[in-house]
Amino acid sequence: MKLTPEHEQIRATLKKYIDAEINPYVEEWEEAEIFPAHQVFKGLGDLGLLGITKPTEYGGMGLDWSYGAVMVETLGHIHCGGIPMAIGVQTDMATPALARFGSDAAKEDFLRPSISGDYVACLGVSETGAGSDVASIKTTAKKDGDDYVISGGKMWTTSGTQADWMCLLANTSDDPAHRNKTLICLPLKDGKGKHRKGIEVARKLKKLGMRSSDTAEFYFDDVRVPQRYRIGDEGAGFMYQMVQFQEERLWAALSGLISLDATIDATAEYCGQRKAFGKSILDNQVVHFRLAELKTEVQALRSLSWDAVDRMMSGEDVTLLASMAKLKAGRLAREVNDSCLQYWGGMGFMEETLVSRAFRDGRLGSIGGGADEVMLSIICKYMGTLPGKTNRQ
Repeated sequence: MKLTPEHEQIRATLKKYIDAEINPYVEEWEEAEIFPAHQVFKGLGDLGLLGITKPTEYGGMGLDWSYGAVMVETLGHIHCGGIPMAIGVQTDMATPALARFGSDAAKEDFLRPSISGDYVACLGVSETGAGSDVASIKTTAKKDGDDYVISGGKMWTTSGTQADWMCLLANTSDDPAHRNKTLICLPLKDGKGKHRKGIEVARKLKKLGMRSSDTAEFYFDDVRVPQRYRIGDEGAGFMYQMVQFQEERLWAALSGLISLDATIDATAEYCGQRKAFGKSILDNQVVHFRLAELKTEVQALRSLSWDAVDRMMSGEDVTLLASMAKLKAGRLAREVNDSCLQYWGGMGFMEETLVSRAFRDGRLGSIGGGADEVMLSIICKYMGTLPGKTNRQ
């Protein structure tokens, strides 16, 4: 799709912030296994970048998702995967359903401070026994007077140790699994910044990659939250979450494009300098042909992803294209990072090289936001090739 000067202004503003306020500190935050989310998000909020697609009445810009897509792609300039992922949770995973379906009171209490960067949001969907299989979550929210009483737990929660509120998916009835779930804005902290009664961060998880992003496991023991903080209709949470997934999966595809290109370019430069058996590694045809092939694959993913954005802007259902892009992005990240790391030789195995970090961070792409196997099932459904289905072609 054709981008406007306004799109490019968003790109330039974010790139300037990344260069000045994020990349100089990435090494420190990777080592600490956490970045100061409130500090970084407040800076982004002051620039209006956390509310690009959100309603103007709550502090957003009110622009369509093509502007958000530019922001997502530009996040690829950050020298790690954890910080872009946390920003994506704030803008495109924990808040879209609230912005679309939430009450005025819930938007005022949770959306506005999330757009301004005063609140850090997290998403409470996955559990230890329910990752890609969202329908099998066990957390409950039972009515008691004007409140919900929440019990259960959540796992792999991005920004969990720092978050002020959670967009929580919980079972609110005994109806069938796809009609008994509700999204609820769950405030995590009291007025003193401490976790509310019944909320426990069981542990901060240690991960293979995405180390600068804190990830938590939560336990909930009879946590009270007003029913007015429900997002939309009771029992519609599963459907709302599926709507959120469409943007989340496009986010996953777009967010890696620049970093994949950067990994290939850095590898070409390094291979041009590194010598073995009397010539540079890059002089070997198998190497420069392979890098050319990988570069072509990244461009193909870029075209697929932006075609999906363009079609979404035209009002089309892009579930199929978003699933294809998400699948391709996860697998291509594994292919690019693994291939490039090999050409770095021993240095590729060292923590100090960005290709090593890309290798670790990129592996999550085929797991988070719906595993590759889930994407394949969705694609098969649209093709009509699932068992018992008739091919539509």
